[in-house]
Amino acid sequence: MIFRLKHIIILPGIFILSLGVLSGQNSSKEARLKKKREKLEAEIKYTNKLLSEVKKDKKTTLYQLKLLNSRINNRYELIATLKREIYLLDQKTAQTGNAIEKLNEDIATLKKEYAKIAYALYRNNSAYNKLIFLFSAEDLNQAYQRLRYMEQLSGYVKKQAQELKEKEKEKEAQLDKLNREKQKKKKLLEKQNNEIAKLELEQHQKEQTKRKLSGREKKLRAQLRAKQREAKKLTRRIEETIAGETKPVKKKGKTVTYALTPEERKLSASFAAGKGKLPWPLERGVIAETYGVHKHPVLRHVQIKNNGINIATSKGATARAVFKGKVVSVARITNTNRAVIIKHGEYYTVYSNLEQVYVKPGQMVNTKDKLGMIHTDLDGNTELHFEVWKGRSTQNPAYWISGR
Repeated sequence: MIFRLKHIIILPGIFILSLGVLSGQNSSKEARLKKKREKLEAEIKYTNKLLSEVKKDKKTTLYQLKLLNSRINNRYELIATLKREIYLLDQKTAQTGNAIEKLNEDIATLKKEYAKIAYALYRNNSAYNKLIFLFSAEDLNQAYQRLRYMEQLSGYVKKQAQELKEKEKEKEAQLDKLNREKQKKKKLLEKQNNEIAKLELEQHQKEQTKRKLSGREKKLRAQLRAKQREAKKLTRRIEETIAGETKPVKKKGKTVTYALTPEERKLSASFAAGKGKLPWPLERGVIAETYGVHKHPVLRHVQIKNNGINIATSKGATARAVFKGKVVSVARITNTNRAVIIKHGEYYTVYSNLEQVYVKPGQMVNTKDKLGMIHTDLDGNTELHFEVWKGRSTQNPAYWISGR
C-alpha cells in the first residue's frame, strides 16, 4: 500500500512540472505580444496626432491618405495581435482547467487512501491490539520491523493530512488564476471588438478621402512627376557617390582595384550584424510608404517605385544616423530637399528631404548623431526618405531598423 501511495504523490509532481514549463513558455509569448500591442497602439496614437495636425489646414492631401493607410495597416496588425493574445489566453485557461481537474483527482485519491489508513489505525489504536501485533511476530527482528512500520504509518497519516491541505490550497490558487484569466480574456475581447469598429470607421474615412483626391487627377499626376524627377536625381547622385568611393586608384604608377580597408571590413561586419536592430533614422515617426513597387493610392494603372521608405513625423523633427560612419556626400536635390549619404564600409545609408543639414562631407558621425532638419511642405507633409544600400544594390530599410 505504501509503495502505491508513493507513486500517487510522485506522478502529480511530474504533471505539475510539465505544466510549469508550458506556463513559462506561454508567459514569454504573452509578454512579447503585449509589447507588440503597446507599440502598435503607440504608433496609432502618434499617427492620429499627425492626422490632426494635417487636418488643421482643412485640405485633403495625398499625405493624409498615406497616414490613413498607415493607421489602417497598424490597426489590422493590432487586431491580429489581440487575436493571438486571446488564443494564447485560451491555451492558458485550458491548462489551468486541466491543472484543477488533476488536482481534484489527486485530492480524491489522497482522501480515499487517507481514509483507509486512518481506519486501519483506528482499529489498531488500542494498546492491547498493538501488543498483539508486536508479540505475534516470529522473531525479535520482525517485531522491531513491525514497531517501525507502526511509527511510519502514524507519521504517514499526518503527512497525508498535510498534503491534502496543500492540495486544497493549490486548488484555490488555480481557481483564482482561472477567474483572472477569464476576466482578462473578456477585456481583450472587448478591446478587439472596439478596434474592429474603429477599423470600419477608418476604412470609410479612407474611401471618402480617395474620392475627394480622385477629382484632382491632374494635380496628382503633376506631383507624381515632380517626385519621380527628385527620386531619379537622388538615385543618380547615390550611384555617382558609390562609384566615386569604389573606383580604382593608382599606386606607384599601377592601377589598383578598390578594396575595403581592414577598418572598413570591420565596420561593414558590425553594420551587417546590426540588421533588424538599428535605431530609427529619427526619434519618432510612422512608415507612410514602404520599399519596392506599389500601386498609386489614387491614380489607376499607375505604379510607383520606392528605393527606400518614407517615414512621416512631426514638423521640426531631425534626422539622425542609424550607425557610425563617414559622411561621403551632402547632395542638393531641390531647394528644399537635401540628402546626406553616409558610408559604413560596403554599406551606405541615405537621408533625404532635409531642409537644413548639420554635417559636411568627410565628417565622421556616431550612431544617433543629428544630421539635419526634415522639410515640411505647404500641405503639412513632413517625411524623411531613408535608404540602405549594399554596394550598388538597394536594401529594404524596414529589415534593418528595429521594431522599436
